[in-house]
Amino acid sequence: MTERVSVRVARRLALARAGLLASHRGDLPGRAGRGDAACLAHIARPGYLQLDTVSVAGARSHSLVLLSRVEGLDPERPEALLRPGSPLFEYWGHEASWMPLSLYPAFGFRRTGFRSRPWWQRAVGAHPQEAEALLHRIEREGPLKSADLEGRSDGGWWNWKLSKKLAQALWSSGELAVRRRSRFQRTWDLTERVIPEAVRGRDLSFPDSLRVLLLRALEGHGWAEESTLRSTWRLRRCTAEVQAALEGLAEDGLVTRCVLAHPGGDRAGWIRCADLELTDGLERARPRGDKGVLLSPFDPVLWDRDRAHKLFGFEVLLEIFKPAAQRRWGYFCLPVLAGDGFVGRVDLKAHRRLGRLQVLAWHPEPGVGPRADRAGRAALERLAASLGLTPDPLDSGRVGV
Repeated sequence: MTERVSVRVARRLALARAGLLASHRGDLPGRAGRGDAACLAHIARPGYLQLDTVSVAGARSHSLVLLSRVEGLDPERPEALLRPGSPLFEYWGHEASWMPLSLYPAFGFRRTGFRSRPWWQRAVGAHPQEAEALLHRIEREGPLKSADLEGRSDGGWWNWKLSKKLAQALWSSGELAVRRRSRFQRTWDLTERVIPEAVRGRDLSFPDSLRVLLLRALEGHGWAEESTLRSTWRLRRCTAEVQAALEGLAEDGLVTRCVLAHPGGDRAGWIRCADLELTDGLERARPRGDKGVLLSPFDPVLWDRDRAHKLFGFEVLLEIFKPAAQRRWGYFCLPVLAGDGFVGRVDLKAHRRLGRLQVLAWHPEPGVGPRADRAGRAALERLAASLGLTPDPLDSGRVGV
């Protein structure tokens, strides 16, 4: 028999698995300790932490994700998580991400597959001697920062120096690895000097990789449609293989088909069998109402815009690339989560030298009422305290409805 869940349960399960539902945090830590354990636990649950360079709100997306979950976290700590000896590696998930080293063998198919990509061929295939020279230079001189790579640029954001294109390609296919990030700048090194031997050279077969990745995606999402599971790891042109892997997991009693009873029509999906045990408690749970928190638009519960709309009735819109006059919400709006729903969004700009967190715009969700302002203020004050900044009053910016 196919299982069924309500939108409320699926929504709360998504937040619970993300460590954002106060009454069902589970084994995820809510406060920072002296080390990186809390941050690493929140990365391990979904299996990834998406990276992004935008820091206008005072922290980059990967820091915002962790700050929203771990109180008392030093905002500089997330930036330094990837370093020699850490149990993380950087690679392509659905975007460039930090992931647990335990997942490294599950991406062997991707490292191999990159060699047949047209852009890889235009870089390494068309410049084999330069690629070999770059590898020899790193072997001889040691790790190189992106800024240290030689070459002439022809200008433009996407027209990288040839050496940077080669480094990116060699990283994608596994010859290079990212040793660390410092101020968001990569340091490249030979893979054998970064990835431990215990996981290097133990690549899984493609079917086994799919089993590992799909199960981890469900562990992070709770309930999810197949399209979301595929998008989590950018699994393209392999629908039949994904379906076979899910059926195999179901036969092993690890996952089961599950329909979302949505007002717009039932949606077929999947859920871990272990998460079915939580559904009754989630239906009856009473999430806290006004203790808001700001989320990155690239948060694990939000990057799939269609899923966020289905579960939360909330539109996530990123307007960085729009001219200012055409923006509806703002340059980099952060959604405000309160309880099990989104009550508004705020556009912020951090002024480090002035010690100020400026409110450019505040957009409460229609129909929420005074609760939106209470949650918005609490969320703003929490982020400002984490960053060591003084926040503007919430109503100081342009207010939209």
